[in-house]
Amino acid sequence: MRVLIIEDNERLAQSLQDILKQIWYDADICTDGISGACQMETGAYDAVILDLMLPGKDGFSVLAEARSKGIQTPVLLLTARSEVEDKVRGLDAGADYYLTKPFEAEELLAVMKTLVRRQGELIPDAVTVGDLTLDRKNYTLSGPEKQIQLGRKEYDIMRILMANRGLVISKETLLLKVWGEGSDAVENNVETYISFLRKKLLFLKVHVWIVTIRGLGYRLTEKEDGA
Repeated sequence: MRVLIIEDNERLAQSLQDILKQIWYDADICTDGISGACQMETGAYDAVILDLMLPGKDGFSVLAEARSKGIQTPVLLLTARSEVEDKVRGLDAGADYYLTKPFEAEELLAVMKTLVRRQGELIPDAVTVGDLTLDRKNYTLSGPEKQIQLGRKEYDIMRILMANRGLVISKETLLLKVWGEGSDAVENNVETYISFLRKKLLFLKVHVWIVTIRGLGYRLTEKEDGA
């Protein structure tokens, strides 16, 4: 999972980034409303943590503009402003949850998990395609007789492919969602990790395969017997 943190307090933003690592969520940081709004529009994020008091453009405006453009990414408003009027305004603007500072890390993590589940990705602890199962509690990939531990990026790529089974996922989308905006990673990095995952699927002897759609990207599909 990749989260966008829009927070002008850099120390707090880095703390949030560290907290999210506990549940294997990667996070990118923006410290002003204008760049944060641009980042939201990339579609690269599974959730957004948004402060209200930001330089350049306040959080209310960032959120309202994103929703007006059809961006449905779950948004957690995280702010020191605890007045009822602010909460109502934030929720009316399209926020999914409102959390006031100071906050407990456990509550933040619980909220983030809930927001991501609402998107429809990995609602249960495990997701299955054919005879292949991905367990998000221990990051293992399992077949009928064997299971294997995945590395971080292997897990993220497989999660995206399984959550979008049958759909073509471009290399650009994988780069954004797994490596993040501004990363030095290139398409060859995606190809390398797809190769790792294919070897693991062969090891598991499952009837599921990652198909390359030339010029477009990758699709997870079930193999026919004998294929």
